[in-house]
Amino acid sequence: MFDCDCCGECCRHLNLSPLYADLDRGDGVCRYLEGNLCSIYDERPVLCRVDECYTRYFQKYMSLEEYYRSNKEICRRLKQEK
Repeated sequence: MFDCDCCGECCRHLNLSPLYADLDRGDGVCRYLEGNLCSIYDERPVLCRVDECYTRYFQKYMSLEEYYRSNKEICRRLKQEK
């Protein structure tokens, strides 16, 4: 399972990917973000579920370890922009 530290930075930068346009409240922040947590966590879209997204869309193209590394690197970069 992906080791998320619940910083919320991925949910504050939705404007960086058109895939999340429906969730963007207009300023790049997810409309469901409350503090650093998702208010619809149990019902969140597949694109917001790191492990399920890997299984559905990425497992044919990279290992789970590589996918986790990529997600962690993006998280690190978003935190640096703060």
